[in-house]
Amino acid sequence: MPETAKIFNLEERTAVFAENVITFCHTLKIDAVNQRIISQVVGAVGSIGANYCEATEAESKKDFIHKVTIAKKEIKETGHWLRLLIAAHPERKKEIVPFQKEAHELLLIFSKIIRSSKSNRAIDN
Repeated sequence: MPETAKIFNLEERTAVFAENVITFCHTLKIDAVNQRIISQVVGAVGSIGANYCEATEAESKKDFIHKVTIAKKEIKETGHWLRLLIAAHPERKKEIVPFQKEAHELLLIFSKIIRSSKSNRAIDN
């Protein structure tokens, strides 16, 4: 995603990220290795936004933190599978690296949300 096109709505940003990864995965030849990696990366990247959507409807601050933490775990898992995609397709590394950068940025954002929510929770108690 180009720097100038950053989306600040996290529900939209995570959905666009997942859509872009899925679109890329459609360009890969299906074989035993790709099938496994594609299944895993698509599942993980899709779960980021799904868990964030659930977090925005959380019933409590504790529930919110829990769901955002799950989304953060899915971001880390996405990064892992993207790394393996590069291992399987070193010739496509330039296309995959922007996905890794987006995953890293989302990881930083979600980590900050969790830290801020936990420190605000301490104030609320």
